[in-house]
Amino acid sequence: MNWAKEWKPLVTILAVFTACYYLPVDWLQQSQRVENALWESLYLAKWYAQEHVLLCLVPAFFIAGAVGVFVSQAAVMTYLGPKANKLVAYGVASVSGSILAVCSCTILPLFAGIYRMGAGLGPACTFLYSGPAINILAIVMTAAVLGTEMGIARAVGAISFAIIIGILMHLIFRNEELEKVEAAAMPESEVSRPLWQNALYFGSMVGILVFANWGQTTTSTGLWHAIYTAKWTITGFFALALAVILVVWFKVDKWRMLSVSLPVIVLALAVPEHPIVPFVAGTVGLSLLTATATEEQSELNAWFASSWDFAKKIMPLLFWGVLIAGALLGRPDHEGLIPSGWIAGLVGGNSLGANLFASVVGAFMYFATLTEVPILQGLIGAGMGKGPALALLLAGPALSLPNMLVIRSVMGTKKTLVFIGLVILMATLSGLIYGNLFR
Repeated sequence: MNWAKEWKPLVTILAVFTACYYLPVDWLQQSQRVENALWESLYLAKWYAQEHVLLCLVPAFFIAGAVGVFVSQAAVMTYLGPKANKLVAYGVASVSGSILAVCSCTILPLFAGIYRMGAGLGPACTFLYSGPAINILAIVMTAAVLGTEMGIARAVGAISFAIIIGILMHLIFRNEELEKVEAAAMPESEVSRPLWQNALYFGSMVGILVFANWGQTTTSTGLWHAIYTAKWTITGFFALALAVILVVWFKVDKWRMLSVSLPVIVLALAVPEHPIVPFVAGTVGLSLLTATATEEQSELNAWFASSWDFAKKIMPLLFWGVLIAGALLGRPDHEGLIPSGWIAGLVGGNSLGANLFASVVGAFMYFATLTEVPILQGLIGAGMGKGPALALLLAGPALSLPNMLVIRSVMGTKKTLVFIGLVILMATLSGLIYGNLFR
């Protein structure tokens, strides 16, 4: 028997046996934690569906599909490929990711799109980390709620992490990157429209994604609050721009566009207190336009097909990941299988163990954009140290269990484990340093 091939099944069997042997059934039954964990997983799934699927993931799927259809592989290789100028590649990846300011799950379709189009592993990972981590509004909110030094530390850490992690991923897997370059070498494809038209096309969709998800601020004054107040008006402006672009440059029949736009306008006027309703109507209308486009508009059919391909591959993984995360850790202010008291007790002080534990918990727990700040405020009030707080801030928004499952499907188990390990390691070290500087 070749034990070199049989060690994985052996380890799996031993792990399952050990878990069953020591399973604390009596304790779980008495504390009703299993029942609570089931409800928490369902509540988190419901909350995720209500707050993130329609407003975050659906626009992200359309953008990712558009990348696959309207951005040439040669262009991606030029700016983000393994042989691209490193300053340009990591600069473009970090800036484009940070502009989106989305959560760890919303960034996934976009990351998958540019990676499959030939982006280098390093720049792609920089983009993957920078999207949820370098969120200007979240950094400002961190400074306002948790202190200026914490906000500055988060900003410096997130920006440097994005580039350093990308560079390390490139160096660790540089041989595979060189093979990728050789396999992807191809002549420039024919460009169907000028770069500035594509830029406005993508800009309209990014504007919809960003402003539809603009979070509420802690104050009732200032620029960020003013944008939040007008978020749906701004989102409507970008939607109108997208409609005009589709008619003028993509040759969508204006009467077909009017037929799908009119219900959106009527609903927006009829139920202004429920903006999600016209948003859904607009999403359905865009789907119908692209899915039923004529043969002369084959690129629109390809856009819908590419977007649907991302959706059907990513959504099931996110669904199971959210259920598991809810069962284990629960929602904010609610407990799953793991008692929150255990977590609060393990992140006090500034020890290596406290920082490492905060990084690991942050990496596996799901944080919607901006929710990490009030969660940390409560944990700090319960005795969490400043170092572990920063470690969780740097690891949490960029990773989550659902996020990990999708990343693995895109770039494989080994690269995913290395990426997760680098995020946890750097967050832990940053927490240790910060905790010793600001006690």
